[in-house]
Amino acid sequence: MAIVITDECINCDACISECPNNAIYEPDTKWSYSDGTSLKGMVSALNGAEVDASAENDPVSDEFFYIVSDKCTECKGFHDEPQCASVCPVDCCIVDVNHKETEEQLLHKKAWLYSEN
Repeated sequence: MAIVITDECINCDACISECPNNAIYEPDTKWSYSDGTSLKGMVSALNGAEVDASAENDPVSDEFFYIVSDKCTECKGFHDEPQCASVCPVDCCIVDVNHKETEEQLLHKKAWLYSEN
């Protein structure tokens, strides 16, 4: 599963620097697959779609910090627990039940994010 930030977020930004995948963004900020990863140019996404890793995508939220589920690995391969959740002062970084993934899938995503395309 990926982690999601709930609307209880106080926009303190404690989570951003903790994310090893640069999957957390400020409200109303565009994101790209290449931000903080090895991905560049045209790549095959994990769902099979061809995407431009450098293309800017629309923000997920314009009110609260948000996590891009396609980049979130729950810190698997980096830490024992999701770092955003461990530093959040209001406990608003929770498991995203809409993005269920196994540990194997999360580790595969990590490998993809840092692969040499």
